Amino acid sequence: MGSRKRISAEAEKRALKKIAFAKLNNCPTSPRKMRLAAGLVRGVEVEKALHILKHSPMQASGRLHKLLLSAVSNWQAKNEGSRIEDANLYVKEVSVDSGRMLKRIQTAPQGRAYRVRKRSNHVTIIVDNKIENLENKA
Repeated sequence: MGSRKRISAEAEKRALKKIAFAKLNNCPTSPRKMRLAAGLVRGVEVEKALHILKHSPMQASGRLHKLLLSAVSNWQAKNEGSRIEDANLYVKEVSVDSGRMLKRIQTAPQGRAYRVRKRSNHVTIIVDNKIENLENKA
């Protein structure tokens, strides 16, 4: 590995230590359905987002609820001195990317076969403190 690449990799690693995030890989839900659930909580305060996801009828919202709890727990581990209630946490970013696709075959009329694509996705949630962001901008 070259020195320029190593330096940028170390800088990226230092930046990730400050950010509280959680990842869910190969979730067996189509990315389109997961993006609908992710759109409900993007930019919303954590308390409100947890309430929205808990009472949403979508199957993807259950998985997102659990992932958001994990992200909040990661934030708590990185900021041991502060309380969650005082932190004013919000969902900074939710990204849903396409995961691997399982390809299956379904029988069709006249001896043909149709391809069935069972899609999965990768979800990343980033949780941040609104108060710190306001202080950094000023």
